[in-house]
Amino acid sequence: MANDINEKEELILDMIRENPFISQQELSEIVGISKSSIANIISGLIKKEYVFGKAYVLNEIAPIVCIGGANVDKKFYTKYKITNETSNPVRSSRSVGGVARNIAENLGRLGEDVTLISASGLDSEWKEIYDLSSPFMNLEHVSQNENLTTGSYTAVLDMNGDLSIALADMDVFENITPELLIKNSNILRRAKCIVVDLNCPSETIDFLCFFTSKHNIPLVIIPVSSPKMNRLPKTLNAVSWLIVNKDETETFMNIKINDEEDWGNSVKEWLDLGVKNVIVTNGSKGVMTGSENGEIHYFPAIETPIVVDVTGAGDSFCSGVIYSWLQKKEIDFIIKAGLVNSHKTIMSKYTVRQELSKKQLMLDMEAI
Repeated sequence: MANDINEKEELILDMIRENPFISQQELSEIVGISKSSIANIISGLIKKEYVFGKAYVLNEIAPIVCIGGANVDKKFYTKYKITNETSNPVRSSRSVGGVARNIAENLGRLGEDVTLISASGLDSEWKEIYDLSSPFMNLEHVSQNENLTTGSYTAVLDMNGDLSIALADMDVFENITPELLIKNSNILRRAKCIVVDLNCPSETIDFLCFFTSKHNIPLVIIPVSSPKMNRLPKTLNAVSWLIVNKDETETFMNIKINDEEDWGNSVKEWLDLGVKNVIVTNGSKGVMTGSENGEIHYFPAIETPIVVDVTGAGDSFCSGVIYSWLQKKEIDFIIKAGLVNSHKTIMSKYTVRQELSKKQLMLDMEAI
């Protein structure tokens, strides 16, 4: 309970949270005190800035808003060397995924207030996503359409746990339009940070660049794959963080990164496009970061002896970075948080590791 409000005020606040349109008469009847006492309590809550008038709009914490993919991940692990054009024995698993959704769950497990904006069908896949995601994020702003299929991602992993081929049915995310975001502009305006993945159409990314610049909200862009790099705007002045891998960088810049010098130059090229902070990841070789002051740093990857599953590793890296940056940590801490969270996720069979919490991340960072 907040230390400056009493038990009665807390009770009233909880009831308003449940139903912002509840009348003072109804509150009086439920709580068993006079209507004038209820009016006084509400007046006190307004003075203390817990609510803003009627319908009682709660002065809630500014959320992190994640916009983009929420889908069901199906994974097939081959038992032997993959042979093309024939049947391969596998074991399989399914879990919920999607870049924006995975980042939202990581941040939710780290204790952040997170809202997801996405698009889905009205099918069993969406119910599965909803049931497993709702403990960690607000899903009220997901646009559902019974004529669409909820997104799905099917991965085939070889004997070493490395990705062999992936199949993505993501057409539903074309419905994350500027119109959908305008409809949800109240929540966007309150955001302490907006994270968007490139499952969204390019006009949606353009809209967010305009919107976040206008309202002075930090914007983080997470690409999804090389083919979707053409959705990225050509100028990136609105972008606080871009977290991109080597392949995506090569595709967008039309370059080849052969050595450390090329890698560093690619970071400079991103900064030249206006982005304030950029990370170019390169798998087991580590990450290279650059910031608007021109500083470029290299961080080696954490050696991971047991690779259980690489799915979700990139999303957990991004989450560690975003979380630590919002905590106003130094760059070394920010990158280490990302690398540690990613390292621990690779050693887990889950896309988002189940034991993740604020306390656990700190313990993991101290241990490494």
